[in-house]
Amino acid sequence: MTTHTAIMDPVDFALVNDWQRDFPLLPRPYAELARRLGRAETEIIERLQALAATGVLSRIGAIFRPHALGWSTLAAVSAPANRIEAVARIISAYPEVNHNYEREHDFNLWFVATAPSRERVAAVLTEIGQAAASPVLDLPMLEDFHIDLGFDLDSRHPSGTRRPHQDPSRRAHEAAAPPVLERADHALAAALEGGITLSPRPYAVLAARLGCDEDAVIARLKRLLKLGVMRRFGVVVRHRELGYSANAMVVWDVPDANVSEIGRLLASQSAVTLCYRRPRRPPDWRYNLFSMVHGQNRQAVLAEIDRMRHALGLAHLKFAPLFSRRRFKQCGARYSTPSSGHAATELAVAA
Repeated sequence: MTTHTAIMDPVDFALVNDWQRDFPLLPRPYAELARRLGRAETEIIERLQALAATGVLSRIGAIFRPHALGWSTLAAVSAPANRIEAVARIISAYPEVNHNYEREHDFNLWFVATAPSRERVAAVLTEIGQAAASPVLDLPMLEDFHIDLGFDLDSRHPSGTRRPHQDPSRRAHEAAAPPVLERADHALAAALEGGITLSPRPYAVLAARLGCDEDAVIARLKRLLKLGVMRRFGVVVRHRELGYSANAMVVWDVPDANVSEIGRLLASQSAVTLCYRRPRRPPDWRYNLFSMVHGQNRQAVLAEIDRMRHALGLAHLKFAPLFSRRRFKQCGARYSTPSSGHAATELAVAA
């Protein structure tokens, strides 16, 4: 089985593209996928297992709204060329770190740290800065315009305005005050860190782990989606294994009064998979708007950036494309706490 989307088996392509969101919250979700694709449940599970074995499928699970369950930040350090691998190993060893990439910049190691508390994230950053002998850029998200709503792999859609992926009512929920979450919500998030199992009744497996019943797990997942605590629930893919070998974190120096307007413009573009506002950190860091662009090669990414700059009237803005050189770690964020076992008991009681 090839992993390039242009020649991928149509059923495999549908599995990794069409269910990145709105994954069935039913007792037998793979049977539902099989019904829609005209296949057998066992075949669907076997195909997903094969996609996981090749690295295309990272997991099937939840993408949570930033700061909904704890604290997270994008961070970077500057490691000497002869220590990049050593520092990257130190960074990746932290369970709080779920993404770790080398990028083309003086700040060359970029990682995401997530933990139940802001204090724990700060402690991790301090330790990493000491190990790297470098200042740490701590860049928590201030405003998001398009983040983790999936990655449309269908190349038939031309560059330009994206198809809307998010229910406007969910956006309204997120604009309001964050919902008060129960300990059982945190227990469920912790249990979902590695995704659901590729077995006929994955929610029953999850329920058994939490000491409750299958219906309670499904109901709570639906509730978290409705509240906007979960951005999406579905297939999470790895872009490189799908043939998107080039990715650039394009950072922009935008007048503060115009960040929201320009962020929404960039987020409307089909080539932009993530778009968010983060703080400046003078004198080390001047940029306040981040956008991620993926492509099958460097030239394609640069051409798309150039197209957007001129089409959206952004050619006057200072920007920098920070291309990824190496991926050292990519996994789901961890929301575990030492008291997760007690929270699991509470989920069982709530059921």
